[in-house]
Amino acid sequence: MAELLKGKPVADALTEKNIAKVEELKAQGINPTLAIVRLGENPGDMSYERGALKRAEATGVAVKQFIYDVDITQDQLLAEIDKINKDDSIHGVLIFRPLPKHLDDRTICEALAPAKDMDGITSGSMAGVFTDSGEGYPPCTAQACMEMIDHMGLDLTGKKVTVIGRSLVIGKPVAMMAMKKNATVTVLHSRTTAEDFAAAGANADVVIAAIGRAKMIGADKVGSDQVIIDVGINVDEEGKLCGDVNFDEVEPNAAAITPVPGGVGSVTTAVLMNHVIAAAAK
Repeated sequence: MAELLKGKPVADALTEKNIAKVEELKAQGINPTLAIVRLGENPGDMSYERGALKRAEATGVAVKQFIYDVDITQDQLLAEIDKINKDDSIHGVLIFRPLPKHLDDRTICEALAPAKDMDGITSGSMAGVFTDSGEGYPPCTAQACMEMIDHMGLDLTGKKVTVIGRSLVIGKPVAMMAMKKNATVTVLHSRTTAEDFAAAGANADVVIAAIGRAKMIGADKVGSDQVIIDVGINVDEEGKLCGDVNFDEVEPNAAAITPVPGGVGSVTTAVLMNHVIAAAAK
């Protein structure tokens, strides 16, 4: 039976450190503050927002909510983001996406100041991840994967890490972050041949699944005694939350595995607070 890698202990440990950092900053007259920008009332956005508010309250981070009508024009939203960029009391910004289809996602993302980009949505933040320039911050979920691995005490030096998925949200940045920790990284995706997919999955020490397909990663796509980090949040045919990994198939042969729900997702808000605090410290 695999070790179950739950997110709560990781999030709690991060929060404890963050509380101490917030207290230090407040003693200097700095109040770490996050701006949340939400358009409309998407249930997924609102669920994450509730979690972020709860984590912020526990950490001591202030939150300013900017809630706009879903049919706000692009010019209006750009003007609002400009105001937030210029507000020195706000250290970090989280913009909920995807945005409504009448808005140009890339234009809106690039309007945000990279120094206030808490979730890696700007080109500046991505450049920071790929070049170690220190600009911006990586996507919270990608860093949450690294936090899970660090909490285990697992040194990735010389380890084979297989990342399944190549999105800018998780796959590409988490691959770069694993390489920064001296891992040898293979990236698989939907166009990888079945033969290469199976070989890379079976030979890995660590598998990070982030392809966005419910239970796609079965026992035939991984090996044994591996650490499995499942980033996927999907709904199965029974209407239940599940990951990209077929947990029931993979768990018996794994060394350690994250559950869904209760795994990586629960660490993301703690990482978000960590980014806000770091931005405030700068």
